[in-house]
Amino acid sequence: MDTRTNTTLLKQHLIDPAICIRCGACEAACPIQAISHDANNYVVDPSICEKCLACIPVCPTGAIDNWRMVPTARAYALDEQFGWFELPEELTPAQLAEFGAELPDEAAAADEAPQTLAQAEAALAVEPASGDSAPASPAGGYTARTPPWSAAHAYVNLYGARAAHKTVTATCVGNVRVTEVGKQYDTHHIILDFGAMPFPVLEGQSIGVIAPGLDARGQPHFARQYSVASARNGERPGYNNVSLTIKRVLEDYEGNPVRGVASNFMCDLKVGDKVEVIGPFGSTFLMPNHPKSHIVMICTGTGSAPMRAMTEWRRRLRKSGKFDGGRLLLFFGARSKEELPYFGPLLSLPRDFIDLNFAFSRTPGQPKTYVQDRLRERAADLAPLLQDANCYFYVCGLKAMENGVMQALREVAQDAGLDWAELSERLKKEGRLHLETY
Repeated sequence: MDTRTNTTLLKQHLIDPAICIRCGACEAACPIQAISHDANNYVVDPSICEKCLACIPVCPTGAIDNWRMVPTARAYALDEQFGWFELPEELTPAQLAEFGAELPDEAAAADEAPQTLAQAEAALAVEPASGDSAPASPAGGYTARTPPWSAAHAYVNLYGARAAHKTVTATCVGNVRVTEVGKQYDTHHIILDFGAMPFPVLEGQSIGVIAPGLDARGQPHFARQYSVASARNGERPGYNNVSLTIKRVLEDYEGNPVRGVASNFMCDLKVGDKVEVIGPFGSTFLMPNHPKSHIVMICTGTGSAPMRAMTEWRRRLRKSGKFDGGRLLLFFGARSKEELPYFGPLLSLPRDFIDLNFAFSRTPGQPKTYVQDRLRERAADLAPLLQDANCYFYVCGLKAMENGVMQALREVAQDAGLDWAELSERLKKEGRLHLETY
C-alpha cells in the first residue's frame, strides 16, 4: 500500500456494489491484479492498488470510481468488501480524529486524490515494445479510451441505481434460435420493445437485464450485461426496440446440466413476457459515421452481437444510398459452423458489401483454425488498413482471444515494415482500435 503522501490516512479505492453490473471489465483492465471478485462483489485490494486508474475508463456504470478516506490501519479488508450490498458512509473529520488519524493539509489531500481522466490516460500509455519481443503490455492495454471522431453521441446510464428511473420495463416481441440445436449450447436472437419509454442505443453499446426473483442470499439478482445486436434505429426500423444475441450453456464439460439464471431466463422468454432493463452502457466501442470509413470486425461466438449491429446499420445506409464507400471485413470464429450465430444470414450478404472470413476450430477432419490465423492469411489486405486513418478495428469475444489477435496484428504490421509500438499507440489515441472481451 502506497502511504508516501500521508502515513496515517489512505484514500481507499472502492467499487460501489449497488451500481456495479459485474461485467468484469475492471478486473481485466487492472495490470497488477488488484481487483478480484466472488459470487457477490468485485473488490479492490488496498495492499496492491497503486491508483493507476486503468480500471476507470472501462467501467460502463461508474461503479469503479469511488473513494473513501480511511485510517491506513483501518482500511476496508477484502472480506468486508465482499459482504457489502452498498458502500459505507464516508467517515467525518471527527470520526477520523477519533481513530487518531492526522488530517492532511490541502496540498497533501490534492496529491492523494484520484487523477483526472486525462492524467490517467497519460499514465496508461502503452509501453513501447522493441525488436521481436512480446508486447510489454497486456492486450487490453491497446484498446482505445475514446470513440471514433465521427461516432454518434452515446447516451449512457439512463436507467439504473443512480438514474431517475431504476429500471425500464421492456416487452419480448421475438425470440429465435440462431444456431443449430446442440447438446452443450443454445444461442437465441431476442427482441425487446420499450414502448413509449425512451431507450436510445448505438451499435457497440450494451444493456443490463435483471432476472426476476431473488438469489440465494435473498437479494435481487445482479444485472447481466448483453451487447446490443441491432442497428440504432431498432431491430425493426421505426420501432423502439433492440435485439440481443444470448448464448446459454446447457451442460458443463463433464456433461452435468447447467441452468444459469439470466441467460436461461432470457432464452426461455415468450412473446409478451416482461423484462427489467438498465443502461444503456458504453461510450467508446462505437462505429465511425464518416462515409469513407472502413471497419475490420474480429469476433468469436456471441461477440458477434455488436458486429451484427454495425453490419446491419451499414447495410441499411447502403440500401438507402446514403453511404459512400468504406470496406467492411469480418473475421468470425467458432468451434463449428453449427455454433456460429447468424451463419445463414451472413452468407446471403453481397460479397461486394462485406468480406467474410470464417475460422472453425472443431470441424471434423480439418485442422484447427482461429481468427488470428485468418488475420495472418489476409496480411496483404490488413497492413494498408492498419495505416489508413479511416480504418477502425473492433475485437469482441472471449478474453482468451485477445493476446492471439493482438499478436497477429503486430506480426502483420512488422512484416509490412511498420513500427508496431508507434502504430499501436496511434491506433489507441485516434480511437481506431477497440477491444471488448469477457
